[in-house]
Amino acid sequence: MVPPMMTEPLLETGRNCWRIAPAARASVIVDADDYFRAARAAMLKAQKQILLVGWDFDARIRFGGDVEDGAPIRVGEFLSWLVRRTPGLHIHILRWDTGAIKTLFHARTLLRIAKWLRDPNIHFRLDAHHPPAGSHHQKVVVIDDDVAFCGGIDMTARRWDTRGHEDAEPRRVDPDGQPYGPWHDASTLLQGPVAAALGDMCRERWTISGGDPVAPVTQGADCWPDGIEADFTAVEVGIARTVPEMADQQPSHEIEDLYVDLIARAQKWVYAESQYFASRKVAEAIGKRLAEPDGPEFVIVHPVSAQGWLEPVAMDSARARLVEALREGDPHGRLRLYHPFTAKGDPIYVHAKVTVVDDRVLRVGSSNFNNRSLRLDTECDAVIDAGRDANTQAVRAIAGIRNALLAEHLGTDCQTIEAMIERTGSLIETVETLRGEGRSLRPYEVPDLDEVRIWLADNKILDPEGPGEMFEALSQRKPLLGRLKPHLHRPHLHRKDGSLSGGRVAGLALLALGGALLLGKAAARTRKPD
Repeated sequence: MVPPMMTEPLLETGRNCWRIAPAARASVIVDADDYFRAARAAMLKAQKQILLVGWDFDARIRFGGDVEDGAPIRVGEFLSWLVRRTPGLHIHILRWDTGAIKTLFHARTLLRIAKWLRDPNIHFRLDAHHPPAGSHHQKVVVIDDDVAFCGGIDMTARRWDTRGHEDAEPRRVDPDGQPYGPWHDASTLLQGPVAAALGDMCRERWTISGGDPVAPVTQGADCWPDGIEADFTAVEVGIARTVPEMADQQPSHEIEDLYVDLIARAQKWVYAESQYFASRKVAEAIGKRLAEPDGPEFVIVHPVSAQGWLEPVAMDSARARLVEALREGDPHGRLRLYHPFTAKGDPIYVHAKVTVVDDRVLRVGSSNFNNRSLRLDTECDAVIDAGRDANTQAVRAIAGIRNALLAEHLGTDCQTIEAMIERTGSLIETVETLRGEGRSLRPYEVPDLDEVRIWLADNKILDPEGPGEMFEALSQRKPLLGRLKPHLHRPHLHRKDGSLSGGRVAGLALLALGGALLLGKAAARTRKPD
């Protein structure tokens, strides 16, 4: 069956996107060095309103690298300076409440927030409007309703890095002076009515969190940052969201539908970067295409392991189970997962959330390939579809962005990537031909899992599909592997009648309790990274 990419529209408002709006200019910003510089330069042009909405926000971080523009380097001081310099400018900062707990204990942060609370032009709120164990995960900045950043980068510690991802990088330290490893991330920069639409979303989120209504901007400044070249001009951009089900709000699963549609419509290849690979829905959609004799290739770039104390248990185990199942149903060898490494062989942590389908669709946002992103957390993604009449000129730019990402990971240049794809007609063969030692991509290998991790992964104890599933009996949950490979639920854990084998009943009962306690603890801690 020929995918419908060429004959049917991709974006449908109210189903797989929230709004579609024009962008006069748009660019993809890769890695936080460029992002922080661009955001700082755009904010310096603001005259009326800045909206900062995110999972995390740390006022202590250095902001904008080593630029000398007369403004303070630390982001908190910068914002206070900005409203003093610009009469009439108001800044609204909204961040996830639970994630704020650890950061708020820093003396400098408390002092800065105290100053903000006394400043009539800076408005700070903690967003508690989310399900238990859920998070506010959107990462959006809107400036004068003219320019917006939407992607995966938070203005917080341990995010800064350059595209070089150098092994010896003295600037890659947190506010306390502690070094951290190389970090890969991405966001979009959008100008025009699409920025105003994202402003509407942020203002609605502010009100839902309990804040007073915020008016949209009229006659704002031109805030496009100097020195940033536009990847796209005069395009239409879709905005897709995840809004979890709650008693006082209707859910929106636009991102989930968008992922399924993107995978279903791919003709040649899907290139993706994601922090996690743990979504049953995404895996099932990929599995359908892998079974086709002439389906597309899938190349997924992700970290060696999730960071934190809880994420490796939940996400790495689910990834192993899903990849194991998908490889059994991949007779043509069209699925590859890779990790990026530095020149000296250290893993680069992938926090970017990017999908490129053929040379026709680009999606950059906050959502990962995990169940939380599709049902439990709030998310926001930006989409450019070259299949739309207004976007036909976007094909080359979309392909160029994918090629630049591959070149970054493989330690080469865009021309080499483009030539190799042209010669091989294959993303997988391109990667396999060019990868090697040092700065490169290395294949993911499925690890051996113990029975505890298998049970946690298969029952999605720590990555539920939405608020409702968190409170369902395990027997009522849809299994992680779903329709992929039901037989891969380890049979030796069960009797023939389906009951748990004798000696493991008590152990797994305690494990279930432990999983529940972990969920409770997850709702009362700071997750770093998200």
